[in-house]
Amino acid sequence: MPRILIIDDDPDVLMAAKLLLKRHFGHVDIEKNPERIPFLINNGHYDAILLDMNFQRDLSSGREGFFWLDRILDIDPSSAVVLITAYGDVEMAVRAMKVGAKDFVLKPWQNDKLLATIEAAMGEAGKEKAGPPFGESRKGESLKGKASTGTPAQTSLIAQSAAMRQVLDTVSRVANTDANVLILGENGTGKDLIARMIHEQSGRSAKPFVPVDVGALSESLFESELFGHVKGAFTDARDDRAGRFEEAQGGTVFLDEIGNISLPQQARLLTVLQQRQVTRIGSNKPKAIDVRLICATNANITTERIASSDGPTLRFRQDLLYRINTIELNLPALRDRPDDIEPLANFFLNQYRKQYNRPVTGISPALVRHLKQHRWPGNVRELQHAVERAVILTQGTLLEPGDFFGGVGTSTVGLSAETALADSMQLDDMERRLIQQAMQKYGGNITEVARELGLSRQALYRRLEKYGM
Repeated sequence: MPRILIIDDDPDVLMAAKLLLKRHFGHVDIEKNPERIPFLINNGHYDAILLDMNFQRDLSSGREGFFWLDRILDIDPSSAVVLITAYGDVEMAVRAMKVGAKDFVLKPWQNDKLLATIEAAMGEAGKEKAGPPFGESRKGESLKGKASTGTPAQTSLIAQSAAMRQVLDTVSRVANTDANVLILGENGTGKDLIARMIHEQSGRSAKPFVPVDVGALSESLFESELFGHVKGAFTDARDDRAGRFEEAQGGTVFLDEIGNISLPQQARLLTVLQQRQVTRIGSNKPKAIDVRLICATNANITTERIASSDGPTLRFRQDLLYRINTIELNLPALRDRPDDIEPLANFFLNQYRKQYNRPVTGISPALVRHLKQHRWPGNVRELQHAVERAVILTQGTLLEPGDFFGGVGTSTVGLSAETALADSMQLDDMERRLIQQAMQKYGGNITEVARELGLSRQALYRRLEKYGM
């Protein structure tokens, strides 16, 4: 039966919606505190999410609703989100649809219309589930998602370049050990896919693979998410809940964006890794854990420093670093593996021409040359979005440079004459300029800018903070 989540700060609205929806759907959760959205979604799949657009801090503009919509889609891009508000208008409805909402309803709602809207949103979300972004399994299963168990997917990865072949050779040699692995690389290089490959080639492949974006966890949710809690441990702890380490018992925990966790979080994680046991919040009974740890980050955690009263200090604990990087894998940026660009582009072309039923047959030699010359700051993810856009918009059967670089309706961000001089620029300067151009083009719309640059919203937020934008 479908599972529904409703987030609204009005208790009367929550109860009215729950009483209505409970009669038509199998499971309905309600929540008045939007800060708990990441925790709820990471701990349970919802077929539809009803999200209020205006909370107490922002009664009419809808900014909070759009912010939390972004967070939901960061965690699960396939979520069927329906925004609800008492202050809706056509402009807000259009904006909500553009940034990923499936639909938009006004309070007070008509019961029949609300039910129909939720059903339609769930149906649309089911049709839009895409295939794997950087490779595919032999049966075509998606290589992303929640904890997985069962037979390994025998993942294949497009890797013709010497750099990537070396990475895969290392993967094959370390996968069947229990050594902790740290995967380094820019956003969009496929760190999550490599982590899953290591798990699937290991002796733990029949046990769960549990991914966690620890960089997105707040201080208050970090311990509960990773280590679990008991009923009554805090205000909203209505039941006992296992943390991600317990869920992965016998299998693999993948901690993504580990370079973004705070020093107190690092200390708590280090204690668990040293003792090989977790204690749920509110309990004094430790539980032994048997998991393999894989971590990933795009940050240089060996050199990044923070200011302190005693002078600059490393922002990542060296004792924790020694625990997590028994084996270190460095994934090359797409610009450093040009031999993979053409096969990757063809892979995505075949994927999207089938998905959108487009009569595109291939890529011209001229376009291949352009693709290899481009810097691809968003790496494979940026290439994927560029091919998808081109397949949708092209009027021919063969993709040409104009479909990517300056064609009508296509992106020109990062491809001007100015950025063609990227080799002579510092990467940070180029990245800052690309983000500025995209922000101007889309009027500050975070979702559109992230999609254009091939970044996740969370990654874009970090860059905006980094560059003071």
